Amino acid sequence: MLRIIDARTGEPVEAAPARRGLTRVEAHVPGLDGTALRVLLVADTLVRALELGGTPVWARLDAAGQRPEVQASAAALGIRPFEDGHDSGPGGTQVLHVAAEDQVTPVGVQVAVAPAEHPAEDVDPGVLRLALLSRRRTQAARLDAAALQDAHDTLVRWRRAVAAWAREPSRPVPDEVRAELRTAWEDDLDVPGVLRVLGRVETSDIPAGARFETYAYADRLLGLELTRDIGALA
Repeated sequence: MLRIIDARTGEPVEAAPARRGLTRVEAHVPGLDGTALRVLLVADTLVRALELGGTPVWARLDAAGQRPEVQASAAALGIRPFEDGHDSGPGGTQVLHVAAEDQVTPVGVQVAVAPAEHPAEDVDPGVLRLALLSRRRTQAARLDAAALQDAHDTLVRWRRAVAAWAREPSRPVPDEVRAELRTAWEDDLDVPGVLRVLGRVETSDIPAGARFETYAYADRLLGLELTRDIGALA
């Protein structure tokens, strides 16, 4: 069960209500900068984690301005569309507000996001996504040249590895690896923990087909298009 720290209380709460009821994830974006992009990415990852756990999710965007630009920037970063509107939804719906750590949101669980630098205009979206995912959402994210280069090198290496592993017979994700992945993302959405598991799998003696399935499974959360190069490499 995914548990998230409520910034209002500092206590962990279950992100999904009992009996798999509807959960609303609302991203609050007052403008368009690096922190806003990070808020959108955290909200997107939260939606993915809930859906992987079988929870129906209603994702909404609360943007004070620049709404078309915000939606376009989100799409470029591989973030799935959020609905607009201000309807409160069905009664009893769990509400998770994702916002910058200094922002006040309506009543509900508040998922705080630390600041992120505004990225350069020419950064590859996949690289930017990985660079932002590589830090806990409660830690400030520096998007300097070193961080972006590390994300670029990792993304290129992983996509090539996945394409190579895809040539081998498929094997299921090992139970212990699947458990490690879920334990990480269900612990306050610890995405860097997920990335560390993938790093260990990359150099392990797990069969290539199982490594492929592991990366494909984790990418349902990460959204990094890790299988993009399958069939494209000689």
